[in-house]
Amino acid sequence: MRAIGGLWRWRNNPLRRTTDLVEAWVALVTLLLIVVAAPVIGSLVGAVAQDSLQRSVRAQHDSRHLVTATVTRTLDDAPLDPEPDTTAHDTRTRVVASWTAPDGTPRHDTVLVPLKSPHSGDHFRLWTDRQGHLAAQPLDSATATIHAVLAGFGAAMLTAGAVEGGRRLIVWRMVRRRYAHWDQAWERAGPDWGKAGTGS
Repeated sequence: MRAIGGLWRWRNNPLRRTTDLVEAWVALVTLLLIVVAAPVIGSLVGAVAQDSLQRSVRAQHDSRHLVTATVTRTLDDAPLDPEPDTTAHDTRTRVVASWTAPDGTPRHDTVLVPLKSPHSGDHFRLWTDRQGHLAAQPLDSATATIHAVLAGFGAAMLTAGAVEGGRRLIVWRMVRRRYAHWDQAWERAGPDWGKAGTGS
């Protein structure tokens, strides 16, 4: 609104300079880019991120499997602190466990279990790949969508910031040139300023 008001205010103003009109037009174009271009770019980036992340979700769910493991023996290590993405009460303990891979191969390894006091023979679930090697829990669709939305929002904000930064740079250069012209005008008028008969 300030940009539109600026254009209207300078439309027939006798004191209007060319730079005043250019500055108002720059402000209007900046406003339009922020209102139109930033959301479009954000939507495009979000859509691309969503497509890529959902493909990753499908690939992870296809290649990872949830199997039942059995505690074969416990280790003497003290319970470990919960991981950042777990609840405060989800204490994990290191144990030696065995399980059967999706391809039928027997596996055993040292793993962390969400059991406070595990005992030999206890069962728990863990994620593996097709060969039965330990794998991280696959990304779920809802989390992928949240990441895509955040990517789109960030792209929109970066676009708006870049456009506003460009506007500020253009205005700054215009002001610098305006001050330079004023300095040149004062230098020309300086020697005769205030003298009788100079018309000043």
